[in-house]
Amino acid sequence: MKQFISIVLLSFLANFGAFGQTGTPITLHTVSGNIEGTLLIPETKGAVSVAVLIAGSGPTDRDGNNPMMKNNALKMLATALYHAGIASLRYDKRGIAASQSAGADESKLRFDQYIEDAVGWSRLLKQNKKFNKILIIGHSEGSLIGMVAAQKPWIDKFISLAGAGQPADQLIRQQLSTQPAFVLQQCTPILNELVKGNTVDSIPPYLNALFRKSVQPYLISWFKCNPQTEIKKLRKPVLIVQGTTDIQVSIHDAEKLKEANPQARLAIIKGMNHILKDAPADRQENIKTYTQPDLPLNNELVQIVVDFIKK
Repeated sequence: MKQFISIVLLSFLANFGAFGQTGTPITLHTVSGNIEGTLLIPETKGAVSVAVLIAGSGPTDRDGNNPMMKNNALKMLATALYHAGIASLRYDKRGIAASQSAGADESKLRFDQYIEDAVGWSRLLKQNKKFNKILIIGHSEGSLIGMVAAQKPWIDKFISLAGAGQPADQLIRQQLSTQPAFVLQQCTPILNELVKGNTVDSIPPYLNALFRKSVQPYLISWFKCNPQTEIKKLRKPVLIVQGTTDIQVSIHDAEKLKEANPQARLAIIKGMNHILKDAPADRQENIKTYTQPDLPLNNELVQIVVDFIKK
C-alpha cells in the first residue's frame, strides 16, 4: 500500500504544476554556437543530484517536442524529478529551437557533436557545488548519446529510456519493415552504402526526408556507434527502461543492452510507449498519444527512475 501511495503521489506531482516550474535559463557555449537549456533545481538547502536529460532523434527540443508532435514528456520528467528533490538540466539540441544557431548548417552536423554537447553540459554542472552527483538520462537516440557521454569519470549513473540496442541503421531497417515492401527494398542499398561511409547521390524524392544529401554525413557518423559496445564500457550503475507498447524500439533492444552490460538493471514497463506514456498496442491509437501534451507520464516510470537515482 505504501508503494502504491508513493507511485500515485509522484504521478500527481509530475503533472500538477508541470507548466508552472519554468526553471532557470542556462547556456552552454560551444565553438559553433550556443546551446540553450533549462536548469530546474528543487528548493532544498543541501546538495542534490542533477540529471542531464537528452532528447531523442529529429528536431526535438528540451521538452521532448518537435514541430509536428507535442508531448511534453521531458518537461514532465523534469518536473517529476523536481518534486522528488532531484535537479535536472534539459536543453534544445543544436540546430533546434533556441539552439538553432549552433547547428544552422545541417551538412556539417555529426553524431559526435551531440555527444560533445552532453559532455559539455555535464562538465558545466560539475562546477556547481549545489550538485553532489551527476547522472545522464537519455531518451531514444539520446540513450546512445548519453551512454557514450556517461563514460566520463565524473558521471555517477546512467539511465536509458527507450534506447535502441542495435546500430541505428538496423533500427531503421526494422522500422521500415512495417512499410510496404518496396520501401525497404529501395532503402536497403542506400543504407548499405551509408554504413560503408559512402554518400548516395540518387535518392527517390519520397525518401528525401530520411536520406537527403545534407543529412547523409550525420547518418554515416551515427551508424558507426553501436549501443551494445558503448553500454558495455560503463562501470557504474545503469538503468535500462523499456515499455511494452513502444512501436519504435522493442523489448528485444532493451534485452540486448542488458546482455551487453549484465550488471545493469532492466525495467520493462507494461503499457508504456516510446514517449513514456500509457498507450495501447494498436499503432494508430498509440501514435495519437504523441500529440497529447497533457497526457501524464507512466506512473511506474517516475517511481523507477526516482528510486534508481536515490538508491
